[in-house]
Amino acid sequence: MIVDSALYRGGARAEVDCAPHDYPTLRAGAKHEGDFVWLGLYQPSQHELEEVAAAFDLHPLAVEDALTAHQRPKLERYAGAMFLVVKTLWYVDAEDAVETGEVAFFIGPDHVITVRHGRGSKLAPARELLESGEEQLLTEGPYSAVYAVVDYIVDGYVNVMEGLTEDVDEVETSVFSDERTQDSARIYRLRRELAEVRRAVMPLREPVRRFANGEDGIDPDLRPYFRDVLDHLSSISETIENLESLLSSAFEAHMAQLSLQQNEDMRKISAGAALVVVPTLIAGVYGMNFTHMPELDWTFGYPFSLLLMGVVVAGLWVFFRRSGWL
Repeated sequence: MIVDSALYRGGARAEVDCAPHDYPTLRAGAKHEGDFVWLGLYQPSQHELEEVAAAFDLHPLAVEDALTAHQRPKLERYAGAMFLVVKTLWYVDAEDAVETGEVAFFIGPDHVITVRHGRGSKLAPARELLESGEEQLLTEGPYSAVYAVVDYIVDGYVNVMEGLTEDVDEVETSVFSDERTQDSARIYRLRRELAEVRRAVMPLREPVRRFANGEDGIDPDLRPYFRDVLDHLSSISETIENLESLLSSAFEAHMAQLSLQQNEDMRKISAGAALVVVPTLIAGVYGMNFTHMPELDWTFGYPFSLLLMGVVVAGLWVFFRRSGWL
């Protein structure tokens, strides 16, 4: 469906006398230098996207990618137009889960069309911030909208990394606590979510670098803004590397602690078994049914055997306690 459509002229939103889905009329209004149409679509049907493609001369391969979704971040050129794919991320803290969406950009001289998938990828705040005119970027044409949306999405990456960093800190605290914990499942889950973030961030660095360096005809006034986005992506990449390293170390420490705990358990089990085995051995010896055995006819034989059992068990208990086995 159409989320929003607008014609921008002279750095401001212009009034248009047509329906939001009247794409040919909307595009025809962008007749002056710097004018462009920004059309926002959310999970459009094939028919809806085909109507947009016909009005704005979109390449069929790019349309197919935007409709199918599940693309990796990329930047491609089609006959003077650009096609950009960016992943959106949001963090569900209760589940330690990173959810993903996708935004596809069709960028032409007089238009920018965003096609988004995923419930957590609303772009209205980016449009509102751009239209507020705080930095007067709308005069730079369609790439100003691209910058606003990409910057907004990358800011969402930062929020996701803050949530992941907090959870990794919790895992570290849990692993090195005195209590017995079962952190291996959570460590695996966080490593999997970090891999999801890596798949969104790493491929995006090259397209943003191209914009920052002006390799695709970006206006010089916009390049510093894309460099700022690239700086954020580099910082996020470093954080990903650090968190992955911390999780690997935490997992190794957790496994080492499990091994130590198992050794401790085995010592306690062995000590407990010894406390039972020795009296059983003594009782077994005196329970043999041989005719000629020492102490069988001794009056104090029974209390002596009980006393012997008690003394041996007490001696073993003291020894195990001093050795740390109990």
